[in-house]
Amino acid sequence: MQALRDGGLVILPTETVYGLAGNAADPVAVAAIFEAKGRPRFNPLISHVADLAMAETLAVFDDRARKLAEAFWPGPLTLVLPIAPDTAVCDLARAGLDTVALRIPAHPLARQLLVAFGGPVVAPSANRSGRPSPTIYADAMEETGDKVRAALDGGPCEIGLESTVVALLDAPRLLRPGSVTRAQIEALIGPLAEADADAKRSPGRLARHYSPRAPVRLEAMGAEPGEAYLAFGPGAHRWNLSPTGDLREAAARLFAYLREADRTDPSAIAVAPIPREGLGEAINDRLKRAAGFVG
Repeated sequence: MQALRDGGLVILPTETVYGLAGNAADPVAVAAIFEAKGRPRFNPLISHVADLAMAETLAVFDDRARKLAEAFWPGPLTLVLPIAPDTAVCDLARAGLDTVALRIPAHPLARQLLVAFGGPVVAPSANRSGRPSPTIYADAMEETGDKVRAALDGGPCEIGLESTVVALLDAPRLLRPGSVTRAQIEALIGPLAEADADAKRSPGRLARHYSPRAPVRLEAMGAEPGEAYLAFGPGAHRWNLSPTGDLREAAARLFAYLREADRTDPSAIAVAPIPREGLGEAINDRLKRAAGFVG
């Protein structure tokens, strides 16, 4: 906590991925995050808060936002909302936009830190920009550990994919799929439009993102000579995202297996087809960005 108060950075575990955390109200700390990650300045950051009361001091909530917050917070859902008057989240963290991205993480260490700190904390994934997000402490330390004042080891991340992002500015829009699925959200607030013009308001939407050093080949039924293979479904493979075809298990393993496979210096990383329903939408989104196929 003191490291955050002093403007330093902290490696922070969440249920989604490990974050590189800093005081959202301090533009110098936010600039240090951008520098540590090599992240484009136009990409906004998510502010993590301890509770709904704090969130309502930072953004304007309507009935839709409150329904989603009550259903999925604490948890892996980020809401993009109009800023409240005198919001504490600085311009740099919002990429100069009149909106702010907010969520309440579910990981107990993250919650404890946020309650003790008493203010919003930005915590983008603790990797260098464009690289796979770290889902274990060692990977977070390898990526950005030399940039922080403190680091918290919360064990392997339970979910392993970044949060779902929904904008509630006019028509509700899905800006980034995640483990809170489209169907779950639409059951509460009705149909979701696609990102379109609101895409700039969400993190994690660069065309090439979450990428290992090796090229990524999708929809692969097996590995070519020199390739590493990420399997899905029955079979004995070194990196099987889920032998039983469990999408939640596959999501939790995805980034760690991309990193492990990449360390073997393959000519490419081939990835088996992943179903697209439910959580599969988010997994395929990350894989397409890792391969550079999403604009």
